[in-house]
Amino acid sequence: MLNTFTSGLRHKNIHRRSNAPMVAKKPHDIIPTLGESIRIIPLGGVEEIGRNMTVIEYGEDIIVIDAGIKFTDYETPGVDYILPNIKYLEERKDHIRALVITHGHLDHIGSIPYVIDRLGNPPIYTREFGALLIQKRQVEFPHLAPLDIRIVEANDTSIPLTANLKVRFFGVTHSIPDSTGVIIETPYGDIVNTGDVRIENENGVPDQREIEHYKMFKDRNILLFCMDSTNIEQPGFSLSETFILKNIDGIVAAAPGRIILATFATQVERVIEFIKMAQHYSRKVIIEGRSMKTNVEIIKHLNLVETSHIIPIEDTTKYPPNKIMIITTGAQGEEFSALMRMSNKTHKFVRLERSDTIVLSSSAIPGNERAISKLKDNLYRHDSKIITYLDSDVHTSGHGRRGELEWLHKQMPYKYFMPVHGNHYRLKMHAELAARLGCPRENIIVPDNGSILEIQDKGAKFVKLREKAPSEDMVVEGLSIGDISDVVIRDRKMLAEDGIFVVIALVNTRTGYLKKSPDIIARGFVYLRESQELLSEARGIIKRSIEGTTVGMNPINFDYAKNAVTEDVSRFLFQRTAKKPIVIPVILGV
Repeated sequence: MLNTFTSGLRHKNIHRRSNAPMVAKKPHDIIPTLGESIRIIPLGGVEEIGRNMTVIEYGEDIIVIDAGIKFTDYETPGVDYILPNIKYLEERKDHIRALVITHGHLDHIGSIPYVIDRLGNPPIYTREFGALLIQKRQVEFPHLAPLDIRIVEANDTSIPLTANLKVRFFGVTHSIPDSTGVIIETPYGDIVNTGDVRIENENGVPDQREIEHYKMFKDRNILLFCMDSTNIEQPGFSLSETFILKNIDGIVAAAPGRIILATFATQVERVIEFIKMAQHYSRKVIIEGRSMKTNVEIIKHLNLVETSHIIPIEDTTKYPPNKIMIITTGAQGEEFSALMRMSNKTHKFVRLERSDTIVLSSSAIPGNERAISKLKDNLYRHDSKIITYLDSDVHTSGHGRRGELEWLHKQMPYKYFMPVHGNHYRLKMHAELAARLGCPRENIIVPDNGSILEIQDKGAKFVKLREKAPSEDMVVEGLSIGDISDVVIRDRKMLAEDGIFVVIALVNTRTGYLKKSPDIIARGFVYLRESQELLSEARGIIKRSIEGTTVGMNPINFDYAKNAVTEDVSRFLFQRTAKKPIVIPVILGV
């Protein structure tokens, strides 16, 4: 669905409280003063998919576009979320005039509760659906300060943020209502950021509404163009959402029993169409999954679709199976998701039947392949009919493929180009596309997180400074927010891979000899009952190592003894097992 609007403003304050822990400020004097240039700094989203945040700075004024999170993986055990590094902004928070949000997905709004107070709590400009998602998430942080949310309406005006900077929103096609790109109007020209974008099309021909909508850029002075690079490596045009929904409609019409539609909760516009579909076929709708329920509550609040036929899952047995549609999360095989619980027979209310039709209306996120295979194994054991994007056209991405991005480039008469939203190789591929379409290579810069780019000499020059803004990962770990420690992450990986080996020894402080044979506790390393010979040898190594350092030492240097034991035991265990458990010596003087 194409949201064609630009901007206008209704001020609306949504009050919440905030008190996140502060990060000590460290001045970065090596970064030169700005002067008359326009400074652009991507603080996240250009070496990865996620945690999007871009800084626009001119004179004494800063505008921030988006504030997203990135979800963790096996490289960051124990970490909840990864945030953009905002130290550059913390040191200049008095200059931040606005946080501008392109849309309500967590990779664009997720870090707001963690960083907004550190940024000085600037006003947040967003469309209404994004505002409600921000507000809904803010309820989970009752200690946070009131947010100043200013909802942008659908009319054609620019919003003056400072004497020299204005912002204008324009609608884009994505997978969530009120998705927008933004135009930052500067004295030298426009900075255009598409946010996440795709082009609704029919067999590679852009929809007429798209064509008409992007005519607004024909006569604009676009100084810098920044565009989503997520699907740059996929050629051609993506399938249209209309085509996908037509296919799913046919599946629903033919389903003899229950229909279970599993998709991302973030595919809000698709969920709306599913709800309409259920009403058309006189099916009651059950919503499963926490994030799905949250988004459907917002859909209800905005009256985006008729929802009187949505029923609680407890009422599922009151209707025949062919009158039920379940819309659920879990198509990625998440361990405790609703669909996974249905598949492994642990769901409280749903037992899968042969007559069920299950549609996985989502593609596999890289890294989730094993979990999805397990989910599909479980589902197929029930003899239900399973339909996936691999065997039927039941999913399309919210991010445009290369053909769509190429078409968008041709609509934008820009001078400079900076690819965003993607890993480095995706940005490089996007830069090559821009060059092939005629943009001079010296006018294209591929940034890293923290790169400081400047448009200098009143728009005549686009350069990347040698200096960088702080760009190390900031992470959320429980109640803690701060820099990620390589040492901590390395230890967690070692614990996960090779386990822990704890040595407890009592030393006579007068003689330096052990009072008794040392105790050993091992977890995730070897099964102790089957490794008595190894443990016996280890005790001998420990005894010789400790007494070799403590006998005759007065007073005993326990730190020296611990270091010796760690080194000797680690070497021994690696020689015998080829494993490197974390060795923790506990040596007590008695």
